[in-house]
Amino acid sequence: MISPRQQQIMEMARQSGKVTVDGLATRFDVTPQTIRKDLNDLCDQRALTRTHGGAMLASGVENVSYDARRHLAPVEKQRIGACAAAHIPNNSSLFVNIGTTTEAVARHLTRHEGLLVITNNMHVASILMPSEKIDIIVAGGMVRRADGGIVGESAIDFITQFKVDFAVVGVSAIDDDGALLDFDYREVRAAKAIIENARNVILVADSMKFTRTAPVRIGHISEVDIFVTDRPPPEAIVEICRHGAVDIEVAGGLDESGPDDEAASL
Repeated sequence: MISPRQQQIMEMARQSGKVTVDGLATRFDVTPQTIRKDLNDLCDQRALTRTHGGAMLASGVENVSYDARRHLAPVEKQRIGACAAAHIPNNSSLFVNIGTTTEAVARHLTRHEGLLVITNNMHVASILMPSEKIDIIVAGGMVRRADGGIVGESAIDFITQFKVDFAVVGVSAIDDDGALLDFDYREVRAAKAIIENARNVILVADSMKFTRTAPVRIGHISEVDIFVTDRPPPEAIVEICRHGAVDIEVAGGLDESGPDDEAASL
């Protein structure tokens, strides 16, 4: 589990690229030993890499562990999930791919009716399985133990058999030029197949994706129809979306029953 203080440390690291033990100890009014333990925990989960006197964001060639990702920006992902799910009508078909943000969308789909959901994410299937009015089809192939993702040639072949109304896709990073990026080449190939076989593509990504890097290109943000995030994107991304006719929605807050503010469109 990532504590609230560790989440703030991660946010500070995303903003500046690195953090120092002394600076964090002063910021949170705790001992350096407490901060070192926090940094060690985050480094054990591959969210940060230790440096002399502090830590920096982990390398852009390896993703943060699944358990760490589940506890990063949970409120933001919940808001994004609610906003994205509101775009999916009852009695429609959709792909949902691998990722903790797409799983947040799935949690807000459980009250929908008449959905046909095709997924290569075991967690999405588990979330939706109790919903009697949603049919679930799971792609075949090797299950990746690290995060429950199903990747490989058989999963891609399976996906290409369908043409669905919507695709809900997540990414690990969004570059300044609009490139959508991820870490695993096999996962990227499945994501590409999902995008190519959907009539409408909904990209879900929290604002930290603008500060991360990853080595494998999925596609370009201009290829999606709706981009749901938690904060206004950088101006360069807004301009790309404007030219590409991509609707940007910044998810509002949540109360106990769902969104309490309408998403802001840019």
